[in-house]
Amino acid sequence: MIGTIVNTATVLLGGTLGVVFKNHISKRFAGIFFQAVGLFTLVLGIKMVLEGHEILLIIFSLIAGSFVGEWLKLDKRIEYFGDWCKKRLKGNNEKFSEGLITSFLLFCSGSMTILGSIQEGLGQGHELLLTKALMDGFSSLILATTFGAGVAVTAIPLFLFQGGLTLLAMFFGANISMTIITELTAVGGILLIGIAFSILDIKKVKVTNMLPALIFICLFVWCKIHLF
Repeated sequence: MIGTIVNTATVLLGGTLGVVFKNHISKRFAGIFFQAVGLFTLVLGIKMVLEGHEILLIIFSLIAGSFVGEWLKLDKRIEYFGDWCKKRLKGNNEKFSEGLITSFLLFCSGSMTILGSIQEGLGQGHELLLTKALMDGFSSLILATTFGAGVAVTAIPLFLFQGGLTLLAMFFGANISMTIITELTAVGGILLIGIAFSILDIKKVKVTNMLPALIFICLFVWCKIHLF
């Protein structure tokens, strides 16, 4: 899990540096950086969505995932977790929880995360995750100038998520269909678009409550492949 460990370290380092030097960056330049990140996230999300082919399954996954997420009140639970972390870190940034979920989705919902973790789990190298680690390091630095320590804390769920994918790939990697990966990437792209809307202050989207859609799309695609 070398790739995941390095990726975790770069996010932690980048987020920490962003917190340390955020007072040395004027609000005007921070705003420009933030707009750039928002636009990049929007474009990345659109690119990921265009890779999908199972439109109906994607829609059903988003609907089912949103209902389950709303029922479980995932946004509130993430907010409570963020507040708990903020108190432990003695932080005062009101965007701590928002930074936590925004950076987690940005770093963990892309195809590089899934494919890189699977490649590493199958023993095919960790070059893809190392490339992602470099990109995430710079992104976390920029995000932390606005969201604060919440971005650095993302290193924990990132390690658990990517590490979990790698371990799953070690045991079940040969049975993971590229179709599932493609459609999972498309759903992740839609979630990123929602994040981009929030970053750009276009519309506040409850993306956290839509996270179960990532599980539903895997189930729906698997059922279509094996049962129909």
